[in-house]
Amino acid sequence: MSTEELPPRESMEFDVVIVGAGPSGLSAAIRLKQLNADLSIVVVEKGSEVGAHILSGAVIDPVNLDKLIPDWREDADCPLKTQVKDDQFYFMTKTGGFKLPNFLMPPLMNNHHCYITSLGMVCRWLGAKAEALGVEIYPGFAAAETLYGDNGAVRGIATGDMGVGRDGKPKDSFTRGMELLGKYTLFAEGARGSLTKQIIAKFALDKDCEPSKFGIGIKEVWQIDPAKHKKGTVKHSFGWPLDNDIGGGTFLYHYDDNLVAVGFVLHLNYENPYLYPFEEFQRFKTHPLIRDTFEGGKRLAYGSRAITEGGYQSVPKLVFPGGALVGCAAGFVNVPRIKGVHNAMASGMQAAEHVSAALAAGRANDELMEYETGWRSSSIGKDLYPVRNAKPLWSKFGTLLGNALGGFDMWCNTFGFSLFGTQKHEKPDRKALKPAKQYQPIVYPKPDGKITFDRLSSVFLSNTNHEEDQPIHLKVADMALQKSSEHDVFAGPSNRYCPAGVYEWVEESSGARFQINAQNCVHCKTCDVKDPNGNITWVPPEGGGGPNYEAM
Repeated sequence: MSTEELPPRESMEFDVVIVGAGPSGLSAAIRLKQLNADLSIVVVEKGSEVGAHILSGAVIDPVNLDKLIPDWREDADCPLKTQVKDDQFYFMTKTGGFKLPNFLMPPLMNNHHCYITSLGMVCRWLGAKAEALGVEIYPGFAAAETLYGDNGAVRGIATGDMGVGRDGKPKDSFTRGMELLGKYTLFAEGARGSLTKQIIAKFALDKDCEPSKFGIGIKEVWQIDPAKHKKGTVKHSFGWPLDNDIGGGTFLYHYDDNLVAVGFVLHLNYENPYLYPFEEFQRFKTHPLIRDTFEGGKRLAYGSRAITEGGYQSVPKLVFPGGALVGCAAGFVNVPRIKGVHNAMASGMQAAEHVSAALAAGRANDELMEYETGWRSSSIGKDLYPVRNAKPLWSKFGTLLGNALGGFDMWCNTFGFSLFGTQKHEKPDRKALKPAKQYQPIVYPKPDGKITFDRLSSVFLSNTNHEEDQPIHLKVADMALQKSSEHDVFAGPSNRYCPAGVYEWVEESSGARFQINAQNCVHCKTCDVKDPNGNITWVPPEGGGGPNYEAM
């Protein structure tokens, strides 16, 4: 059956369509219903359930949860149970580390009012709150296409067709996608969302901002020996195992009943194509100051996600005819604080308030310019502006000097001035890689199966699943270019930067063959960011596929 022969999609009309059931999308839905209970709102979510694709550290600043649901502390079902009691910052060397005095840290780095939890569980809780207000949530349906009206304005999205075979032809189980039409559509897809990427390009939303910047975050959850558990302790570090010219850091959070979240964030502007983020993370856990935490413990979960790191300078225009970007789709992560949830919620709420006002005025499918012009003077802008130079200074001067200058600049901004103005980002992350001939391969230690592990056993813990007989959702535009450049020039970094073992270069008698193990994909989207030629595009697989995180 050709595209022309497919049956037409059925459609449903709503006041507001929201793409993504993360903290920004759900906050927008809840706020809309709080403002006008009669509004019809649908949230479409590609994960098998709300929270299935959600991964974050997560130390959450509740400042905007207080505004959205003021009585959340009295709600027994709310998963925010562990308040931060102890903040620790370390610079790590190979054999030890130096704890930075808390008085040196800018005030905004204080976490004592924050809570350690699973963001996936928070989203499940928010999803229940939204549904109780009358919001319709459709999990297991991927938003695969943006729909436009005759005047070029966004008028909604279409979910992907189900039951399409690897050959692109409908199977017996074929079901046509649905059109979800709205007067306004909010894109809350998270970092590097597939439709968000297209929207930004179509409307040139990034023409007046700095290049987008990203990191890769890799996380595990452990259950540890109760004698070693220090509930409420937050430990951040930078330095080893990364060299001075490679940006990144780690986190270790003690929360709930003997749980520890450990994570590794690597800035994706690294230059060495032999660098292996997953192996660097495993190496970190063997550090003398860290290893003992995990000895005798059990690893419960694993996952990975791209993180927006461009900050204030890289936020694109947020609005376009018919809709807006919210949350990490817009890039509201505060990189030094390693926090984005509070800003994601704020942006969802702000967009909701402007949508509600527009609908009340009889408007539809136009630009919500009030949202665009207001965010920089809102709590979001006030959170991001003081830290705007931390990432570019780190990238420009390296870990030691860059962090020192960034910290000094944050202190200066506390008093209302900056010695550095607003620094620029240099270039897109994919252009940072240098040819492999300039480096030597890195030999990493083999996993011990107790503290360190391989990728495939890790992916197993993510509960990742895809229907194998479906089109590969990782699209390579030019396979010849992949061989001549990604393989021949850069030594196949896709085999290393992917935290799930999706990409392999298989050496055969006829030459190297690029193999894509799409069923392993945890939807981190690092490949869409880091491929040196921008030759790989991540698109949504069949709805419900991907990881099924339980408490990440």
